[in-house]
Amino acid sequence: MSNQILVLDTNRKPLVPCTPGMARSLLKARKANVFRRYPFTIIITKEVEDTPESLTLKLDPGSKVTGIALLKNDKLIWAAELTHRGSAIKDALLSRRQLRRGRRNRKTRYRKARFLNRTRHEGWLAPSLQHRVDTILTWVNRISRYAPVGSLVQELVRFDLQLMQNPEISGVEYQQGELQGYEVKEYLLNKFNRQCVYCGAKDTKLEVEHIHPRSKGGSNRVSNLALACHPCNQRKGNQDIKDFLSGKPEILKRVLAQSKSPLKDATAINATRWALFNALKTTGLPVGTGSGGKTKFNRSRLGLPKTHWLDAACVGDTPRLEILTLQPLLIKSAGHGTRQMCGTNKCGFPIRHRTRVQIHKGFQTGDLVKATVTSGKKIGFYVGRVLCRATGSFDIATLTGRVTGISHKYCTPIHKKDGYNYSY
Repeated sequence: MSNQILVLDTNRKPLVPCTPGMARSLLKARKANVFRRYPFTIIITKEVEDTPESLTLKLDPGSKVTGIALLKNDKLIWAAELTHRGSAIKDALLSRRQLRRGRRNRKTRYRKARFLNRTRHEGWLAPSLQHRVDTILTWVNRISRYAPVGSLVQELVRFDLQLMQNPEISGVEYQQGELQGYEVKEYLLNKFNRQCVYCGAKDTKLEVEHIHPRSKGGSNRVSNLALACHPCNQRKGNQDIKDFLSGKPEILKRVLAQSKSPLKDATAINATRWALFNALKTTGLPVGTGSGGKTKFNRSRLGLPKTHWLDAACVGDTPRLEILTLQPLLIKSAGHGTRQMCGTNKCGFPIRHRTRVQIHKGFQTGDLVKATVTSGKKIGFYVGRVLCRATGSFDIATLTGRVTGISHKYCTPIHKKDGYNYSY
């Protein structure tokens, strides 16, 4: 089962998505045309006056991948996974800083000291973090143009739901509530890559284990918790970890270092959650929230596997869920290139200069094209991303490799460059 097809009327008003079979029938009968390749959208040839049913767009923001789910009542009809490029942005800024610092240290030219009078506005985020907020907001606005989205739901923070429902709750009943253990367990699963810290076992039931036993003064702090499979947990018992791993110094060193290390991905999410929430409110749509523990609770109750797009579908109140798609759209942020006019080598010296002209023969590097070559040594049919040159001789990056020397005369655009790569 694939995603349902997004539909627009002739005035580009978003309608309720239809099944792929219905879309094929409309296209075959020439009652609709392809409007956009990614996400696949058709536009019908007549105007629809009725108000379409509102849909709910749910988001599961992640440090590296964000899950997106579009629901019609309790039916999941469209899903996607958005891969961010925050690490690439961080690496690019680090490289630029190193090159500039190297040039200053070599004293290649005198550079006057500037005043340290540059201030950052309130709510400033690092570029790698701001990128996550911007890309998610871009796709929320894009989907809202092609589907009648009536509300948004974002996984934000854990609210004290028990105290809200029962103000008189206290004691052990409060501590061991409906979601007891879900938040800490999810933190540890992400921190230790969902595997036993002692033997590396995966795809098995993992138990929360105290590195320094409680019977010997160990605490319940997260830094003293780890994940272990049942056999390893039983063998360790209440031994000190140094005694248990006395014959495995490498594993001992890794476990102690990993237990103290911060969860970088969780920090990134924590730093951007409110910025994303405020950005979503600018769309004018009602924005709901849900906690991470509630998401996992819903997914476990419904018996669903751990994926980003299914996590998005389980955000917030999800009493039941009917899944009508098993093939989410995979979106990878690739950027729009660089504005740097002078390219440098690894030492920071200029080696090439770029032209300001980006469009050649009607094409731009990054466009998705199809080429039917009818003569010459490259006879064949090719589909992929194009690399343009001013001469009109292009390269096409296909799934099987790069094909060079394809004339622009044989190329037909399929999808214009928009800063993202797509697959299923």
